[in-house]
Amino acid sequence: MSFDRSIKIAPSILSADFANFGQEIQAIEAQGADWVHVDVMDGHFVPNLTFGPPAVKAFRPHVKTFMDVHLMIAPVDPYIEAYADAGADMIVAHYEAGPHPHRTLQAIKATGTKAGISLNPGTPASVIEHLLPLCDMVLVMSVNPGFGGQKFIPSSVEKVRQVREMIGDRDIHIQVDGGVDPTTIGPLVEAGADCFVAGSAVFKGGSVDTPEVYGDNIRALRAAAKAAQG
Repeated sequence: MSFDRSIKIAPSILSADFANFGQEIQAIEAQGADWVHVDVMDGHFVPNLTFGPPAVKAFRPHVKTFMDVHLMIAPVDPYIEAYADAGADMIVAHYEAGPHPHRTLQAIKATGTKAGISLNPGTPASVIEHLLPLCDMVLVMSVNPGFGGQKFIPSSVEKVRQVREMIGDRDIHIQVDGGVDPTTIGPLVEAGADCFVAGSAVFKGGSVDTPEVYGDNIRALRAAAKAAQG
């Protein structure tokens, strides 16, 4: 995948119908999703339990765009290879998940997978400055990780701006996850983010039988983002 800083909408399948993952993935891609976002939670690092490597492997044949796998787990290093083998295009680990985030990023890159680092709301942007040479993406959590439907944390906008300044002209995406909707996406675009995880903002009101609703929701997000670009 060549690098570009165009707006990317990455629906989180955590908000999809769990009985129809294959069809849901196909539906959101057909309706304009740029990436498919997979939230992996372990019930330890975060208060929820979701997808192991076999589930991600099952999703893979249905994903025709780009699958980024967000590992909200600790420890994270022992599981990197399994998620890479399952078909992740990008693996994102949390800065807070272990004592050696640099080593974690090295381990992800060693699998041939793109690597990202994620920051919880209480973690300052400055901690990743020396990790950026190993990063393909920085994920700024705009809610506390662990479950969907939370309210957007406004200070995330300033954190995105700080990350963007640190990145400079390097080919590193800035992703935001948590409370992203047409009312919050604009300030994030202005601050420098280019990739947006959206769960309920994409899936609300739709289904595999009415996928056009997903399309309407994705277009609303994209329109709000483009309006912020001027």
